[in-house]
Amino acid sequence: MSQPPDRPRFAEKFFGRRSGQALRDNQVRLVENLLPKLRVPDRADSLRDPGSLFESPVSEIWLEIGFGGGEHLAWQAAANPHVGFIGGEPFINGVAKLLSLVESGALANVRIIDNDIRPRMDQLGDQTISRAFLLFPDPWPKLRHHKRRFVNRTNLDRLHRIMKPGAEFRVASDIDHYIQWSLHEVAAHGGFRLLSDNPADRRRRPADWPQTRYEAKAVREGRTSEYLRIIRV
Repeated sequence: MSQPPDRPRFAEKFFGRRSGQALRDNQVRLVENLLPKLRVPDRADSLRDPGSLFESPVSEIWLEIGFGGGEHLAWQAAANPHVGFIGGEPFINGVAKLLSLVESGALANVRIIDNDIRPRMDQLGDQTISRAFLLFPDPWPKLRHHKRRFVNRTNLDRLHRIMKPGAEFRVASDIDHYIQWSLHEVAAHGGFRLLSDNPADRRRRPADWPQTRYEAKAVREGRTSEYLRIIRV
């Protein structure tokens, strides 16, 4: 199996916050004691065989890119105990929230990258990911910032290499321009196809796709979300 060349962990500039309000005492405890047990080791070969990260055998590996407060990842991990989950999130407050959900749910199938996940994706072995999620990412609305959006040719190339043929990439946003941007980038790439071209289908969240707090906020503020299901070909 071919491997990409090793790359520095911070080969790309990260934009965004890494911390917010001060962590509560219990969150500090989790970050100090639980996170080291769940953190993906910072070695070039640690993700080559991601199944080896888990103590019990897993049938598939699912990847969440920017898990926010972790409620979606924790829900999926509880609903799919046979799947190994790798979640990336540089915002420490979000990491602490996920750790709380992992502890309370006794979830043994979660591993965490508490940093920019993009360079770590390059360390994953070819065709090792069976499903990937990008839910309500930063839309970077200003024109000069569009190049910072996750859905672009470079990251789609990354996903195409690490995803298995037929694997599903799920993208959700309440920003219409981000949805249209994503549809354009996916079509231009050529290595993916939409599960459905029907706009009405894109506004229906599947039963196995729980609502996140970001989506709940969009609903309260009167914005409509769309849910893209993109298949790696």
